[in-house]
Amino acid sequence: MTSPRPHWVFADQLGPHFTDPSEHGPAEHAEIVLIEARSVFRRRRFHRAKAHLVLSALRHRAAELGDRARHVRADTYREGLRQAVGRRRTTVHHPTSRAALGLVERLPQTEVLGPRGFLVDFADFRRWADGRGERRLLMEDFYRRVRRAHGLLLDGAGEPAGGRWNLDHDNREPPPRGAGTLPVEPPRWPEEDAIDEEVRADLDRWERAGEVSFVGRDGPRRFAATRAEALEALEHFVTARLPHFGRWEDAMLHDDPWMAHSLLSVPLNLGLLDPEECVRRAELAYRAGAAPLNSVEGFVRQVAGWREYVWQLYWYLGEEYRTADALGHRTPLPDWFADLDAEAVDARCLSRTLAEVRDTGWVHHIPRLMVLGNWALQHGWDPRAVTDWFHRCFVDGYDWVMLPNVVGMSQYADGGRMTTKPYAAGGAYLHRMSDFCGPCRYRPGDRLGAHACPFTAGYWAFVHRHRGLLAANPRTARAAAGLDRLSGLPELLAQERDRGQDPP
Repeated sequence: MTSPRPHWVFADQLGPHFTDPSEHGPAEHAEIVLIEARSVFRRRRFHRAKAHLVLSALRHRAAELGDRARHVRADTYREGLRQAVGRRRTTVHHPTSRAALGLVERLPQTEVLGPRGFLVDFADFRRWADGRGERRLLMEDFYRRVRRAHGLLLDGAGEPAGGRWNLDHDNREPPPRGAGTLPVEPPRWPEEDAIDEEVRADLDRWERAGEVSFVGRDGPRRFAATRAEALEALEHFVTARLPHFGRWEDAMLHDDPWMAHSLLSVPLNLGLLDPEECVRRAELAYRAGAAPLNSVEGFVRQVAGWREYVWQLYWYLGEEYRTADALGHRTPLPDWFADLDAEAVDARCLSRTLAEVRDTGWVHHIPRLMVLGNWALQHGWDPRAVTDWFHRCFVDGYDWVMLPNVVGMSQYADGGRMTTKPYAAGGAYLHRMSDFCGPCRYRPGDRLGAHACPFTAGYWAFVHRHRGLLAANPRTARAAAGLDRLSGLPELLAQERDRGQDPP
């Protein structure tokens, strides 16, 4: 009797749905191949905490699998696969990036199995997308389709629980006035172990030898690196934090980076959690009366809606999407931003957000979009460089995650294929949705002078630069028309030219 073929898993395919025997998956008792390719860290300057997390998760999975694992440390994936299996045929589930898919498809002994870790298959999405013709591929339409197909948060007649598909309008409260943190139980952090110590020692040694270079700080590890830690994080979020998630979903607090967010994008994107179990657990909390509908629907929309939508668009839109540049933005990232130099920045919102990225490799979706992405958009930074920065600097950042999120959502470089307007905003928005502005040296209502808010001035400079495009869009025409009533526009534009790419 022949032994089963070895099954190769990447470092973002670490959960049981990638390694346990199942239909169209690895065979029973199949050897599981895990490869550390140091060339990955040499090619790009990743966040140190991300490198630590990925290697920790990979090594923890190898330890859990015991004799079933073939754990190889090599210079490249090709070299590692040769060491692990020689010329034997292997299987691997569809990787999450085009580069990795191209690699495994070029390996003659490797059979690529279907993707795991998502709710919607490629064929179903393509049928939906192709059927829309010239209409936008709106996430809201796709989200309703997913809800119906999977019976998520529906009443007995197949209609949305509570009578509405989207409760986003209920989830836009500013933070409580005068509160430094939300009245929410903090996240539960994992405990580091000997594997984490080994990883950190290896990273230190590679850096000292000049083999690799990182950005940001490392430690302590804040995100799950094992299936057990991931399940504990999911349960803690659902029971202690989900009830508060909805109302402050879009709010920001200077001293509370975590707010009531789940932080589950990290174990989800490592493959330690499956989206099905996450949304079902949240729905169960709603059915039991343990979490309000607006919170549960908001979380389900993030996981079963936006995450699925971004994954599908990454593959559907093709590699040419990477070079989309509808706004003609080509400015390189300045060093202070690329190096996460938060101390160089006076604007309190941007300085704090950069510091959080530097220290943890993570901020939630609103500072990503409305602080970091908003600043890059206002200042015309090259969307390819911005995408690469988000990919490297965030612990949950992967090519499939960041390409649509940055090119389409954040930088509007696709000209509106994903979103109906650019997400540019001035200081008034940041003032309304956060506590950043009070002690800041800048004033959100000032456009000119020493106290002019860089986001407010930058917003109007952006509107002026793209006035024609914004005037033709019903959602932004009012802003474009506002230029005619704006006093001091020539002075504002001169002020912004003088500022250039210096830190605000």
